[in-house]
Amino acid sequence: MKQETDSLTIQITGLRVADRIASSLGLLDRPILMEELIGLARTRARLTDFGDVDFAEPLRVFLASCTREAELGIVGRMATRWDVVRFLTNLLRMQAAEQSSPAIRTGRITRPIFITGLPRSGTTFLHRLMLEDAANRAPLVWETIYPFPDTPRAAGYGARRDRRITRVTRQLKVFEGLAPEFRALHPLEATSPQECSEITAHVFRSLRFDTNYHIPSYRSWMDADVGRHLPAYRFHKRFLQHLQYQDPPGRGALRWVLKCPEHLFALRAIRSVYPDACLVFVHRDPVKVLLSQAKLTEVLRRPFTRRMDTRSIGRDESARWLDGAHRMMDIGDDAGLPDPVCHVHHIDLIADPVSTVESVYRHFGLCLTLDAAAAMERSVARAPNGGYGKHDYRSEDHGLNVEAERARFRPYMLRFGITPETVEPRPVQGPAPPAPAPAARSVPG
Repeated sequence: MKQETDSLTIQITGLRVADRIASSLGLLDRPILMEELIGLARTRARLTDFGDVDFAEPLRVFLASCTREAELGIVGRMATRWDVVRFLTNLLRMQAAEQSSPAIRTGRITRPIFITGLPRSGTTFLHRLMLEDAANRAPLVWETIYPFPDTPRAAGYGARRDRRITRVTRQLKVFEGLAPEFRALHPLEATSPQECSEITAHVFRSLRFDTNYHIPSYRSWMDADVGRHLPAYRFHKRFLQHLQYQDPPGRGALRWVLKCPEHLFALRAIRSVYPDACLVFVHRDPVKVLLSQAKLTEVLRRPFTRRMDTRSIGRDESARWLDGAHRMMDIGDDAGLPDPVCHVHHIDLIADPVSTVESVYRHFGLCLTLDAAAAMERSVARAPNGGYGKHDYRSEDHGLNVEAERARFRPYMLRFGITPETVEPRPVQGPAPPAPAPAARSVPG
């Protein structure tokens, strides 16, 4: 273990030295050109037609923000270019697939379940548990990275599919080498269900980028107009139709179960694209959420950037998810969908996972079969904590004051009856601001 740690330290040190040399030569401040990446994607795919997907403006904003603000290192620039070319290549192949098989776009998606809430609140645990039910379907990690086979002639399943899974497994191993803390924070396999932000990132309208990079101007562009989420969710449905079309014959009826904290900022778009959607809010003590999310953001960004301001990460995460909490308060039980919002509490999910899942099914008039419940029980027995490692987060690492954050989020906690959790007693020094007035009413958990 020590040899592996020493080897990793040498690798990281070598990258930092290379970054300093490249930076001194001005190589890391050159703009990443959209036209060049589009050309690379067309060459790779041997296709030219993107169809009517509107990606140029958000991609241009994203790349400009990366150049001006993200302070990308060598690895960061390489990863960004690879990511963008991959997304564009997938768009080209998607258009070609629809031209050869127009029936793809006729696939029906009925009553999809959207799981959302503050990040690190148990949304992933709930999502993965529900995927133990064979009647449920989610986009998997490997499918969101490589949704199409290597050649148009290859079948969607079989040997080619296995190659894509193997390739993504290798890529995850490489990232874990660059970010060794990642697996304990967010265990992820090629065959794990994936968040929807990886889908909306294909059209460069995703807060996934804002998590991986410090790009405030891109985030401001996204926040400036709520309508900017609508093209992303129209594409989201189209992406699911492609995955659904590739499912093997005899797969039978399926129910999409989709998860992403980012959904909180796009509820109007979800309602427009999926008018019969079922919505689940997962609630947890926001202080625990922020401590964990700030650390995860730091771990995700560190391999890609030359400079890291961990205290600004804490401030940014607090502001972002306070906005998310207010959006849940504004919605309450009524998101303008046929079914009222289903509220799940982290403390209940951890105490009795399968009963909590059963309550979600019951809320939406669904039946949890004995086989599905047994599969969920086995999953919990294999990984009682969902596979997550134990962490002792320190609030001062990211400039967070426990008392201040508790006060800022108090109306949200009162509104949904959220139980405070124990937090390590090492707050940042300084007085906490006065607590806001409590919300008008409280909803029991």
